[in-house]
Amino acid sequence: MNSVHSDLKVAIVVADIAIVLIVGSLLIMLFRRLKQPPVIGEITAGIVLGPSLLGLLPGDVTGFLFPAELRPHLSMISQVGLLLFMFLVGWEFNGQLLKRRSGSVASVSLSAIALAFTLGIGAAALLYDRHDVVDGERVSFGYFAAFLGIAMSITAFPVLARLLTETGLARTRVGALSLAAAALDDVMAWTLLAFIVVIFGAGGDGTGTLVAVLGLFLLYVALMVFGVRPLLRRLVARIIRGGTASPFLVPLIAAGAFLSAYATSWIGVHAVFGAFAFGLVMPREPRALLAESLHIPLESATRLLLPIFFIVTGLNVDIGALGWTGLGELAIIMVAACVGKLVAAGIAARLSGMNWQESYAVGLLMNTRGLTELVILNIGLSLGVLDGEMFTMMVLMALLTTAMAVPLLPKGLPRAPGGLFGVPSVTVPFGATTRRAPAQGDAADSAPTGHEVPSGKS
Repeated sequence: MNSVHSDLKVAIVVADIAIVLIVGSLLIMLFRRLKQPPVIGEITAGIVLGPSLLGLLPGDVTGFLFPAELRPHLSMISQVGLLLFMFLVGWEFNGQLLKRRSGSVASVSLSAIALAFTLGIGAAALLYDRHDVVDGERVSFGYFAAFLGIAMSITAFPVLARLLTETGLARTRVGALSLAAAALDDVMAWTLLAFIVVIFGAGGDGTGTLVAVLGLFLLYVALMVFGVRPLLRRLVARIIRGGTASPFLVPLIAAGAFLSAYATSWIGVHAVFGAFAFGLVMPREPRALLAESLHIPLESATRLLLPIFFIVTGLNVDIGALGWTGLGELAIIMVAACVGKLVAAGIAARLSGMNWQESYAVGLLMNTRGLTELVILNIGLSLGVLDGEMFTMMVLMALLTTAMAVPLLPKGLPRAPGGLFGVPSVTVPFGATTRRAPAQGDAADSAPTGHEVPSGKS
């Protein structure tokens, strides 16, 4: 009986994954017609299958399709896709973006983070009294405010890169400045979040534990930079010989990302930081060969596994439970999120020499959050910083701020064909133009590209 019961559990989990993939694919096709990025369809699929919509039907359809006892299995599977995604985000980080117009990039990024973080703390002050207890434990205002500030500050670098390519802005100065500022923004936000997670995780165990965790984390960073990075260069050079890659490349690199995630989790920092850091130290050359032999297989894996992450997120989102008070709080969150990015980034872009139309576009693009925001929110949920209502409102904020970008972009912006990177990626949709094309405007303001390689078809 136990064997049959175990087999049935596996069958239900597999069927759940099939449902998620089908619904996600249908909604992606729908939202593509509305000029929205795929992540909007994927997030919406998770919400649709959760208590917010499917759960409203009689008979507890959501509970029947996704039994509570099996949700931890879905969560564990989703973490595999999430870690691979975070590795790819780290690997795709292009430091060259920050070298062009560095003064403008720094001013836009720092201004957006400063105002968004400040407004996030202000929103926390207004909302704290209704969300200060999570699972029976009181959350300190400091952690709650810091977390909301970071969540407001983030810009979804992968989603932004995809939007820029699909709108023809990738190789214009608006696109170049937005993407570079988003890259710097995310690195600073992730670094700050890592330290907040360390402090929160060790907060109840005394100063000694906090110092130990911080020390181990800094040691980990040093080992990644001075030990793992050169070892990876030698490994890649050894595996890739004669213009071909060994079939062991994908499993070895994936294993490295997972072990790095385990290391940061063991230290007391969330596993996603380890996968992200492993991507940062991963060699980028030979670009075309690594794109074909490593990047495409890993991205294919994320396309299958990441939708599970969205349903795990959607099962924790219950829009119907918000009520009128919750909708009022959502309005506060939306104002803080949008003003923090639109106003600060827009004014900084204007001061850097752009006209008002371009400056507004930069602010609007910096306001996209998407999947990166969901990763941060899930960290907050797992740490017990966010309760269910706050989690729901923040997920809706991520969805709305991302969805509003394309429809609200000015129509008269210069457009230029071409993608962003020489590596087809989760940040650039399959089927995007692979040949380099001259950008309009100043070439020095264009997004840098490498050797373009053919990509698959979405």
